[in-house]
Amino acid sequence: MAPSNTTITLTRALTRDQQARRERLVRAALDLAAEGGYASVTMHDVADRAGVARATVYRYFTSKDHLLSEVSALWIGQVIDELTSRSLPAEPAESLTTMLCRLVQVSAEHRLLTEAILQAATSPDPSAEASHENFQGSLGRILDTALGTPDTPEAQARMADLQHVLGHVLLSGLLGLSHRGRGAEEVQDLMRTAVRLVM
Repeated sequence: MAPSNTTITLTRALTRDQQARRERLVRAALDLAAEGGYASVTMHDVADRAGVARATVYRYFTSKDHLLSEVSALWIGQVIDELTSRSLPAEPAESLTTMLCRLVQVSAEHRLLTEAILQAATSPDPSAEASHENFQGSLGRILDTALGTPDTPEAQARMADLQHVLGHVLLSGLLGLSHRGRGAEEVQDLMRTAVRLVM
């Protein structure tokens, strides 16, 4: 028998209908965030946009930030797919710079959505922890594409350091872009400088 201070979480696979409903909720939240930013994403409006009862939203997501963490996973995944499908420079540092600058450009083009995702990603809400992981995982995909998958412990440690440092620089740049009105070119210059210094 488990001690009284132990939390046990039970999970079960979603049915096809439940998965479709969950995806519809995430799409609805993404659309609302793109139209009006963080403040426009309310559980009530997400439910209305998805055509479900508000209680249904809470069956899948514990909070607005939890829901936006899934929006982050969907949108960033789409952006990374687009980035990795492009022809990239052969030189690793140039390839990395190209991908990071394109990510900044796409974020600038979808400034309200970027603002909503970043607000969720920096939220103290424990249910939004996935946003932090999604952000780091996406940066890991960019590094793997540009630099190749590390094959030794030393290379893996270096890649982890690069991911950590560039992740902080990128997050700072995107926050400046979405919250402080910095231009995309200024943030792209920041990323070029960061890559030059760490590479």
